[in-house]
Amino acid sequence: MTLYERIVNETQMENYMANRGLYAMGGSPIKMSSKLAAPYNEQIENLVKQIKEAEIIIVGGASGLSAAGGGDFYYENNDSYKKYFGKYEKKYGFKGAFAGTFAHWNKREGFWGYLITFLHTTINAEVRKPYLDLDKLIKNKEFFILTTNQDTQFVKLYPESKVAEIQGDHRFFQCSKACCDMTWDSVDIVNSLYDEMGDSLEIPKNLIPRCPVCGAEAFPWVRGYGNFLTETKYNREYAKISDFLEKNMNKKILFLELGVGRMTPMFIQEPFWQLTKKLENSYYISINNKYDFLPEAIEDRGMVIVDDIAKVLEDAVKKFEA
Repeated sequence: MTLYERIVNETQMENYMANRGLYAMGGSPIKMSSKLAAPYNEQIENLVKQIKEAEIIIVGGASGLSAAGGGDFYYENNDSYKKYFGKYEKKYGFKGAFAGTFAHWNKREGFWGYLITFLHTTINAEVRKPYLDLDKLIKNKEFFILTTNQDTQFVKLYPESKVAEIQGDHRFFQCSKACCDMTWDSVDIVNSLYDEMGDSLEIPKNLIPRCPVCGAEAFPWVRGYGNFLTETKYNREYAKISDFLEKNMNKKILFLELGVGRMTPMFIQEPFWQLTKKLENSYYISINNKYDFLPEAIEDRGMVIVDDIAKVLEDAVKKFEA
């Protein structure tokens, strides 16, 4: 087991598994700081200062980062959901993209029509502005990206060697039965089937993607849909972040957390807290539009900016480039 996966497992066992009810209510068993936050302008100044002074930056990007740039169609029946999934919203009344993904479908052709629409939307989305602003802040530093996002935004900006996607990636299929340790490219398949559908809500049954080994239906290589394949490719993602950490532990590290919610704090947030506590030459910054979670144990080497992520990064770029 790699270093970072071990940290994830430790935090999950010690915190989440023993306090599920507390997490379900949006809380945390970890004692939080009672220090008052600095004024917003001072926080921006400190963010820029920490970025400039860091030798190493490890970014933890989660769903709130994509949502801040318009990728907010997962849980809401909003304008962006209607833009990409309008024909499904009209027929089925789904309230967000995930509602349709996890709905009960009477026909597999309908399910796959929806899933192909979902994957086509994320695979072909332009890089969102918060990601571009983040790039302006870190591009001249030694950095690594850890993400739970599956929407391919980071890998459109950076080489795969600098990004660890520990929760999967919409660009790949796996066997839905996990019969084999194989993932394969989904991009050409998704784009072809999307074009094939046209205005239809379904794809032909004979075109449903299938596993080349056992013939079972394929499935996106992402956690949350079923038998998420945690073998070679999964281990490779954890190895990348682990190797980077081991190589740079003695340097001045900034852990920059962006948009982590309360569903999966054990993959980025809590490991970042643990690492900041352990590594005395490190600093932790979280940017989040909802949650103000800063552990007391790292309150002198940490900061939370509770505001719109897109606004914060844009303001930081202005200050950074001034």
